[in-house]
Amino acid sequence: MENIDIDKENLPKHIAIIMDGNRRWAKDRDLTTRDGHKAGAQAFSTENWKRSKKEVSALMAILRMRVDAFIKEKDKQNIRIKVIGDIKGLTKSLQKSIEKAIEITKNNTGLTLNIAFNYGGRQELVRATKIIAEKVKNNEISIEDINEQLISDNLYTAGQPDPDLLIRTSRELRTSNFLPWQLVYTEFYFPDKHWPEFGEEDLLEAIRVYQKRNRRFGGRP
Repeated sequence: MENIDIDKENLPKHIAIIMDGNRRWAKDRDLTTRDGHKAGAQAFSTENWKRSKKEVSALMAILRMRVDAFIKEKDKQNIRIKVIGDIKGLTKSLQKSIEKAIEITKNNTGLTLNIAFNYGGRQELVRATKIIAEKVKNNEISIEDINEQLISDNLYTAGQPDPDLLIRTSRELRTSNFLPWQLVYTEFYFPDKHWPEFGEEDLLEAIRVYQKRNRRFGGRP
């Protein structure tokens, strides 16, 4: 169904989503934590390592099963899959599945889908700092060359626009170490729904809210 109330000339070019609430969704339905993660098939952040070994193991198993099926679906849709985060901390089998997803879809020209695996925003900034420091050490650049663009160019999201809209489900009002550099001018939207129940109409509503905002980028209105 066409949404005539959506301004197609003012669509966000980049939407970031923190997929929160899988466990609470499961609890509300007297289901297990694994059932919640399976329903949400959430991405894996560095924060999630703080969970129990049993839950981390379950998450790994779910992700491994889902990635291969995910590749086929997204490749058919001409979607390019990119991964942000340190996948070296994941299991070897999951690493191989992720690398396969990136390789198979790398020439797709439609939507780019970033998936956060073992991602942490501060870790990303430390990584970028080390890369830049190494370039200075090797006389590839000078200290004077360091600016905002150089830092952006050494983040996982290099070459992509910063998010216009951040959606965090389950009405958690914080960013939780997610894209701290990239979100400085992003519009935030916090729906009162857990991730497994967040659907297409909810996404459209987020876009409607976004389009009503008066965006400012550090200057006067």
